[in-house]
Formats: sequence, structure tokens, C-alpha cells
Amino acid sequence: MRRMLIGMSQEKLGESLGLTFQQVQKYEKGANRIGASRLYQIARVLNVPVEFFYEGIQVDDAVETEGMAEAEPSNFDFDMLSTSEGIQLNSAFFAIRDPKVRKRVLELVKALGETEAPGLSDGADGAAADGELVDET
Repeated sequence: MRRMLIGMSQEKLGESLGLTFQQVQKYEKGANRIGASRLYQIARVLNVPVEFFYEGIQVDDAVETEGMAEAEPSNFDFDMLSTSEGIQLNSAFFAIRDPKVRKRVLELVKALGETEAPGLSDGADGAAADGELVDET
């Protein structure tokens, strides 16, 4: 998912890791297991923490990590990137070339996220049961 999100080909990822693109394909399809050291390398190339690849696993904040590694403070929601909508949103956002327009879109999304409109949970938001937007005009 992350490789596609940043527009990196399997071949380019393979080159960065010293692998063939076929091996990258096998990793992505789950045909071959990925060792811990290789997973760490992939995370570094894709610029994500290793936890990114452990979808659905909750990190225990109570674990003492002092002296083990540098803390990486982050409020980024990686779960969003594991959804089709998240990838589409990210791709569409970065397709906007004008930085002023991108900034306005970001402001709009932030404003929408800060307010919880009444009725959104009961289907009154213009969404069909399958999640597709419905034109109500």
C-alpha cells in the first residue's frame, strides 16, 4: 500500500533493497515471508515506522522504551492509508498542483473534521449504503 501511495514501482523498491522486482512481488502477495531485518529495511526505504506493516495491532504505550530507541512522536493515522478511500484522498490531494488551492482544501478538511454535523451517522450525509456519494439535488 505505502509503495503505491508514494508512487514507487516494485522495481525501484527492489533496487533500493538489492532485490529483484519479482521478490518484491512475492513479499507483497504474501508468497514469501519477510524477515525482521528485511522488514526494517523496507520501512526505512518507504519512510514509515515498522509498526505501519502491523495493521490492526495496538501498540502498548505502557512498554518502557527508554534507552532502546529514539522516540518517534507521531499523530499520523496509518490506518487511513490502509483503506481505498485514504489512498484516493491522498492521491487526489497531491494531484492538486496549485499550493494555494491545496492549502484551502486542507483547511476545508480540517474544518469538516473539527465539526461533527448532526445526522451524519444516520445516512443523512448523502452517502448510499455502499459508501458512494449520492447527488441529492
